[in-house]
Amino acid sequence: MLITDAQVHIWAASTPERPWPARHEPHRPQPFSKDDLLREMNAAGVDRTVIVPPSWEGDRNDLGLEAARLHPDRFAVMGLLDVQAPESRGLMATWRRQPGMLGVRLALRRGAFRLLLSEGRADWLWAEAEKAGVPIMVIIDPDQIHFMDRVAERHPQLKLAMDHLCLYGGAKDEEAFSGLDKLLGLARRPNVAVKATSLPTYTSDTYPFRRLQPYLRRVYDAFGPKRIFWGTDLTRLPCTYRQAITMFTEEIPWLTAEDKEWIMGRGVCEWLGWKLP
Repeated sequence: MLITDAQVHIWAASTPERPWPARHEPHRPQPFSKDDLLREMNAAGVDRTVIVPPSWEGDRNDLGLEAARLHPDRFAVMGLLDVQAPESRGLMATWRRQPGMLGVRLALRRGAFRLLLSEGRADWLWAEAEKAGVPIMVIIDPDQIHFMDRVAERHPQLKLAMDHLCLYGGAKDEEAFSGLDKLLGLARRPNVAVKATSLPTYTSDTYPFRRLQPYLRRVYDAFGPKRIFWGTDLTRLPCTYRQAITMFTEEIPWLTAEDKEWIMGRGVCEWLGWKLP
C-alpha cells in the first residue's frame, strides 16, 4: 500500500536574507527541514509527502520545490500564492510547469484572508485554475463553507480539497466537529474532496483516538474513500508519526483493504495528478 501524507510543512529559520512576514508563530520553535522530514518518513513507513509551504514563511515555495527537485519520488508541492498581488494573475497557465508543483494551497480562515472568499477577491483564481487544470487545497472553517460551495458549483472542473475537514481551529471534540454537517453538504459536489489531516489535534482523546471514529464514519459515508485523503500536519501531532498511520490502517475496523489503499495515498495522488509509482 502506497502511503502518501497529504500535508506536511517544512521551513527554515527567519533571517535577514530570508525574513518571515509578521503573521503567526510556527508549529515548533526550531526549523524543520526536508532532511528532518525524510528521516521521519523513513522511520514511520511513509512513501510520499505533499509539502505545503507554511504561511508563516510568507508566500514562498522555494524550500518545497528544492525538496521535490532533489527527491521527486518522495516530495511534491501545493504552493502558496499571493492572491491579491496583480503579478499573480496569469500564473496558473504555467503553474504546474514548475518541477514538483502540483497545485495551490490557500489559507483563508484568518483575519483579512477571509475577505478573499466573502468579497469574491479570489474569483479570478478559481477561473484560471479551472482552465489550467490546477487543483487547489483550502483551509477554511465551517462558517465559510457556503462560499466554497458556490465556487465548486460555478467551476465544476476545478478540483478542490478541504483541509482538516474544515474543523474549527483550536477546538476539540464536539466543539471542533460542530460544523460537520456543513462540510458533508459539499459531498454532493463531485469536484470536492476532503483532507483527513491533523485530526489527533482536534480531540482530547489519546491514541488510537476512537472518539474521532463516529465523525470519520459520517465523512466516509458522504464522500467515500476516493475523496478522503489521509495526512498528518506532522509538526503539530500529539502522537508519533507511526501512530498517525496505524490509527487508520489498524484501528478503524470498518475500513476495507481497498478503502485504506485509496485513503492512505492513492486517492490524493490521483486527485492531484501525481503519477503513481
